[in-house]
Amino acid sequence: MNSNHYPLESRPDAGLVRDRQLVGATALAARIADGAVASRWRVVEAGCGTAHRFAAAHIPGAAYLDTAEIEGGSLWNRVADDALLRVLLAHGIRHDTTVILYGRNNLAAARVAHLLLYAGVADVRLLDGGFAAWLAGGYPCERGPARPSGAATDFGAPFPAHPEYVVDMAAARALLARPDAALASIRSEAEFLGKVSGYSYIAARGDIPGARWGRAGDDGDVNSMSAYHLADGTMRPAGEIAAMWARNGITPDKRIAFYCGTGWRASMAFFYAWLMGWDDIAVYDGGWLEWSNEAAGGKRCMAGMG
Repeated sequence: MNSNHYPLESRPDAGLVRDRQLVGATALAARIADGAVASRWRVVEAGCGTAHRFAAAHIPGAAYLDTAEIEGGSLWNRVADDALLRVLLAHGIRHDTTVILYGRNNLAAARVAHLLLYAGVADVRLLDGGFAAWLAGGYPCERGPARPSGAATDFGAPFPAHPEYVVDMAAARALLARPDAALASIRSEAEFLGKVSGYSYIAARGDIPGARWGRAGDDGDVNSMSAYHLADGTMRPAGEIAAMWARNGITPDKRIAFYCGTGWRASMAFFYAWLMGWDDIAVYDGGWLEWSNEAAGGKRCMAGMG
């Protein structure tokens, strides 16, 4: 049955073109209670090395996907397309599977969401506020390891369907030369200004010359997206986010590639832009880690300039 028959509404927000892709905890709990999720959709918790926490308590019926399955290597870039396809099929995900993602750190869920959209999964949804919102609502949890997923035999559509949702370093550099494009740095102010690198494994400070600051969160916390979230961790009104971006020249009439250190915060910004109906968008997967590594070989980096 078409999933539109069982909508998962989030809070009203006139700025979200794809409003049903942001799921409220109350609506999700209701659909789990009536059995619609178990029979028609897949709820997936995304995490990084947190399977033990999933086993202790998770949303009833959820599966677990570790981000180490979809990214890796020295730059923590996405895995190759053939490997990504194998992961999705192993988790029973086809192009026509409705996938509702959440995380204890919802950036992990956004990272997976971006790559599902890149792959061509047509109905990707994010739990607004993540697992914290579920707990705050007092909804039930279940214990135990992830249940085995029924593997899919084929994706059912060309793969990847949206290669334009990812750019490499050469494409990112080309965007900097275009007046109708922008690289959006989704990093804290201290990172963007070159006061800190922001990461224990990235020595270089600074940012990409010519990048626009898209903001992120609190200095000293690479998991913070407080510029994008209300106090309860749910998404700020779309109009506030769009206005914040517009002040630094990040606008929907441009080709925008979001980046951060290694992709998680950029994926959240991408997903929110996608919810708003911004279609000419991408994630520069290599981010500051890749760019600064290249800079160490002779290419110039500098502190961000706005």
